[in-house]
Amino acid sequence: MEKQITGALPNELQGKLDALKTIIRELGSLAVGFSGGVDSSLLVAVAHEVLGDRAIAVTGVDASVPEREVEEAKQFCAQRGIRHFLCPVDPLKEEGYRHNGPDRCYFCKHGIFTEVKRIAEENGIAYMAEGSNTDDLGDYRPGLRAVAELAVKSPLREAGLSKADIRLISKYLGLPTWSKPAYACLASRFVYGEEITEEKLRMIDRAEQFLIEHGFFEERVRIHGNIARIEVPPKDISRLASEEIREAVYRELKDLGFLFVTLDLRGYRTGSMNATLKKPE
Repeated sequence: MEKQITGALPNELQGKLDALKTIIRELGSLAVGFSGGVDSSLLVAVAHEVLGDRAIAVTGVDASVPEREVEEAKQFCAQRGIRHFLCPVDPLKEEGYRHNGPDRCYFCKHGIFTEVKRIAEENGIAYMAEGSNTDDLGDYRPGLRAVAELAVKSPLREAGLSKADIRLISKYLGLPTWSKPAYACLASRFVYGEEITEEKLRMIDRAEQFLIEHGFFEERVRIHGNIARIEVPPKDISRLASEEIREAVYRELKDLGFLFVTLDLRGYRTGSMNATLKKPE
């Protein structure tokens, strides 16, 4: 486990952490939609501290979630004695998800939290929660519509926690996820309008795993038809473009089925596919 920060949290962060605990305590019991990422890890850890076995973690498992993420989620809960449920889902059954319009995340979130609700009810859990933070309000997040429709709580946002706050508090609490790179499901790698298939999801998963194995821990492989567009932080572009690694990545992605393999010169950034959406005037 990551070593805790010595000393006390700054007053503002301690106040937010106390507010989060109060929010959770007042709910009484909670089923957390748990991806294993930075945000939901803090939420489920604090929920377990406050509620004990009246807090459970539920992880959706489908082709858009890499196996490594599921394994990390399992390990996180097992090490802390958190009751953890794996929930097989198949968003590809939903036409709205499969056709990959701008509201794709709505269908995915709705399906996952419908299952979370079922598991919560079977275990006598009164409320559901998800891990969005205050920064998520500044981006296009159609999944939050499903969250609202299904009455899913957002305790981190309610407590006023930003992504930076969450990382600092996670480090203070000794959570190994405090420095984990941001992650989004593999469906976010598709350009809007391109049909999502299990085969393409597997291609992306294997391509990104190959990059991770070569030391690129913040990366995305975006898919545009038969083109792979690789994003890594600007500081890593020169290393990826070096002869040996460039050739290895090209061969691997060609073998996976991509016809063209490109490197985005702007570098890695979250939500880059949203650049194609027309902003309201």
